[in-house]
Amino acid sequence: MMDYKHRIIEAKLDELFLYYPVIAVLGARQVGKSTLVANLFQGKVDTVVFDPVIDIGNARQDPDFFLQNLNKPAFLDEIQYAPELLAAIKRVVDRKKQNGLYILSGSQNLSVLKNIAESLAGRVAITHLWPMSRNEMVVEKMPSFLDKWLGEVDIDLQKWQKNSSEPVYPRIWRGGYPGIMKLPDHLVSGYWNSYMQTYIERDVRTIANIGSLQTFGRFIGLLAALSAQEINHNQLGRELGIDRKTALAWTEIAQSTYQWLSIPAFSRNPIKRIAGKQKGFFTDTGFICFLQKISAPEIISSHPMHGRLFETFVCMEIIKNLQRLPLVPNLYHFRAYSGAEVDLVLELNGKLYPIEIKAKSNPNRKDVRGFAAFSECFPKENIHDGLLICAIEQPRRLSDNVVAVPWWMI
Repeated sequence: MMDYKHRIIEAKLDELFLYYPVIAVLGARQVGKSTLVANLFQGKVDTVVFDPVIDIGNARQDPDFFLQNLNKPAFLDEIQYAPELLAAIKRVVDRKKQNGLYILSGSQNLSVLKNIAESLAGRVAITHLWPMSRNEMVVEKMPSFLDKWLGEVDIDLQKWQKNSSEPVYPRIWRGGYPGIMKLPDHLVSGYWNSYMQTYIERDVRTIANIGSLQTFGRFIGLLAALSAQEINHNQLGRELGIDRKTALAWTEIAQSTYQWLSIPAFSRNPIKRIAGKQKGFFTDTGFICFLQKISAPEIISSHPMHGRLFETFVCMEIIKNLQRLPLVPNLYHFRAYSGAEVDLVLELNGKLYPIEIKAKSNPNRKDVRGFAAFSECFPKENIHDGLLICAIEQPRRLSDNVVAVPWWMI
């Protein structure tokens, strides 16, 4: 495929297919799941794309017969529309006892993941595909500073000096959906209009009995406005005239369809000084900009959501790039009742890695006060030097134990 952009999880998928009978690629609609599998396993798999209305090949009616007549290995795309196949796949896997039989894809985590996890426990490797990262989009690839920072080696910042005047706002405004990459700016809102309609009409309607899809559409818009914040579901419900329970359930739907990501507060034990609410991120800043009616990249700099759009963008870049690691760290955030906070805390190999994200080009020590508060709250923890990700031009040390780096180095 001439215009295909290689994805971070390709090597991992390739390897997993050698060691598991089934691999599942889950992610939001139109993030490139089918394209990824088609490119990676070109000529090696037979593909079947399922439909919510038509029972392709009687897969739902007679799943065992359907699989008997399917060449293996096979790619079963949008498996959530034929969940009856999962039990039949398990029977084939148990009978054949070989790896590399099926690749599944789906865009609804709630129903698909539950069914896959229950039906194929121990037989399936589950991977997640997010919208594209900056490093997947650009021609000139560069090593990830994050990988080095999570390692145990001292980092020589001189080696990371690179002149880059790449503006961040176009990246934030467009987001990472492959379908937008080649569109001129004036056609981007049309893409999102269509996406929003299809998402609500097909994905949401399929997995949830929601009385008013119009109210749910307003809810998604409100959720986008709350990205990079702790979420108060009572307040969220009041804004829309729904109760807290419904607001919680709808947030779970947004999460299960990969539009929303919740990150828990870090706490070893309940300590009174710690605020324990989950922090949420909308998973694509391009979608946020559409929902917030931000019509051009340059408007972001003066928009009330400027800082939180930058934080959301950087946070998702981190999450996407962490997928290359053999073991993905746990993710947390930290906020004390005093107001001190750390935007992201990664936990790996018994060590905590605090990250602060600021939409500014000239950071100072005031911007990383949360690191000291975090260390003070958890004196017994093994805490790594802090990382500040911002719009600085070159990486530099803010202090002995804090490094500031440009956003594009992640």
